[in-house]
Amino acid sequence: MKSGNRDQLEGMLHEMRGRIREAIGKITHNPELMSAGKSEHIIGRIQGNIGQINAMLLPGYKEQ
Repeated sequence: MKSGNRDQLEGMLHEMRGRIREAIGKITHNPELMSAGKSEHIIGRIQGNIGQINAMLLPGYKEQ
């Protein structure tokens, strides 16, 4: 799998997991879980953006 695509996929998974954790934190009134979810969501967005950049700049690059 290409590095950019892999980063995009992993970023999307982190984003979804972060949103779920944040929602559970809101429902249970747990600020720590909410904060952790928000952090993971942001990290996922960053990783996805890095994957997009890699995919655009290095179209022939394959991760080993």
